Amino acid sequence: MPLLFATDLALRSANNGFVLVSAALVLMMTPALALFYAGFVRSRNVLNTMVMSFTAMALVSVLWVLFGYSLAFSPGSGPLAPFIGGLQWAGLSNWSAPYGDGQLSHGAVALFQVTFAIITPALISGAVVERMHFRAWMVFLLLWSTFIYLPLAHMVWGPGGFLGSSGLGAIDFAGGLVVELASGVAAAVAALVVGRRRSGGVGYAAPPHNVPFILFGAGLLWFGWFGFNGGSGLVAGNLASLACLTTNTAAAAAALGWMLLETWQRGKPTAVGVATGAVAGLVAITPAAGYVSPLAAVLIGFAAALVCSYAMQLKNRWRLDDSLDVLPVHGVAGLLGTLLTGVFTLKSLNPAGADGLLVGQPGQLWIQLKAAGFTILFVGVGTYVILILIRLVMPLRVNDIQEQQGLDINAHGEEAYNGEYTG
Repeated sequence: MPLLFATDLALRSANNGFVLVSAALVLMMTPALALFYAGFVRSRNVLNTMVMSFTAMALVSVLWVLFGYSLAFSPGSGPLAPFIGGLQWAGLSNWSAPYGDGQLSHGAVALFQVTFAIITPALISGAVVERMHFRAWMVFLLLWSTFIYLPLAHMVWGPGGFLGSSGLGAIDFAGGLVVELASGVAAAVAALVVGRRRSGGVGYAAPPHNVPFILFGAGLLWFGWFGFNGGSGLVAGNLASLACLTTNTAAAAAALGWMLLETWQRGKPTAVGVATGAVAGLVAITPAAGYVSPLAAVLIGFAAALVCSYAMQLKNRWRLDDSLDVLPVHGVAGLLGTLLTGVFTLKSLNPAGADGLLVGQPGQLWIQLKAAGFTILFVGVGTYVILILIRLVMPLRVNDIQEQQGLDINAHGEEAYNGEYTG
């Protein structure tokens, strides 16, 4: 008995430690995203672009402790139980209680999950950089996280959730629906409601101001994604190994695929293209990481490069000023990955998953499609309503002069590059 107790205690410690390290990796992804985004914008908007992500870390972290984790992951009651949890864990009063079968604590799971809640709205900022009013952004962060992210997380991952295993039966290993598709749809709606940048064609086509930022940010995102996907099984074992392996493989395949596409289309691959391709592959594998084989990850990665590249061209043709391509890279890749999960998922790899179209079970693909459709409708309508309500009480965007001067100096009273003060 003492030996069994010691073994169980060691396993609990190992799994808790693994989840805490994974949480740290995912938290790092938000500053990495800030760096990635900052490389794309003009130099007068670098700080504001980064602060939009950092404020998500601050605001959502507090929200999560007060009521976020409870509403997303506690059991609900009554007819709303499939859609939202209760407030019995408000203030994270259950942080030291055992989670599930006792191999983890709620504190570790809550810390891991808050990092997802942080990066999701931070992703949306990429659609409205260089013109959204900072005060409006803060209000949007609060409302969107509360009324869109928390219910969606509960519906997919929470106990008795409408879309998850107890409901529709959709599978989403690490956030293809909850993080990627949701942020992409919200970004498209936000870009439409806030409107295009006033700088016209010149500003709209402005090249990235710092490509090394983009590459370094993408590299850190790739690194952090091992926690994002690898940690989502909440156990340090073969499932984590599979998720990390498929994650790396899909990112590599997508980066390679994007390089080949650009070489065919333009005669040479670009650094921005390599970085964008890698991120698209990481997004596409997110819902599938713990359910598919490494070979399937290769196919998912190449598919992400092809589909997302074409989606970016369509976005530009439609003149949608989704400034940093959140819809084509995160929304479209999230949708693609969600559907391909229904094609390649194998129960032999993960008994908690399902068999997909590849082994003659088309039903899961249909479930994934219905879950994606519901997510698009819920997030799209909800985001639109939130933005319209904000616009009723405060301006959504800065005025012409402020936009021309840049948001760094107008929103924060600072500049990223103080060249005028150097001798």
